[in-house]
Amino acid sequence: MAATKDNSKKGSIDPDQAKEIIGQLDKRRFIEELNKLGHLFAADPGNPGSYACTDCLRCANCMFCEGCESCYASTHCIRCELCNNCSHCVDSKSLHGCAYCVQSENCTNSAYLAFCRNLSDCTYCFGCVGLSKKDFYILNVAFNRQEYFELTNRLRKELGLPVRAK
Repeated sequence: MAATKDNSKKGSIDPDQAKEIIGQLDKRRFIEELNKLGHLFAADPGNPGSYACTDCLRCANCMFCEGCESCYASTHCIRCELCNNCSHCVDSKSLHGCAYCVQSENCTNSAYLAFCRNLSDCTYCFGCVGLSKKDFYILNVAFNRQEYFELTNRLRKELGLPVRAK
């Protein structure tokens, strides 16, 4: 029953017919139709509105990303999943409005994070969890700028990550 915007496609129905059919669905039929839509979505690996993305699946309006899945409006990200409006993030998941994050998850409006979880409005955090509006933290402990870069550059070398400029 799945309705499409393009009525010229074989098997499509107009929106008024679709509304009428949906209005008559019982619980079982609704669940069947919902599952059918889910399977159709999962089967389409397309990246609508994206430009120069390689090996990405179901990303939309992204640019220059590699190996990402289900991201939106992100650019220069690598192996990210479910990230929205992000830039230059690597191996991260469920980020929103973040930039230059590495192996981080569930963070919002933050930048220059590494190994962080559940941060909001933070910059330059390394191995932190659950912080909000913090800068230059390592393992949820505050450091001044110079100490932060000295320690994180040493840790980055040991972890095999690129060293950051101060």
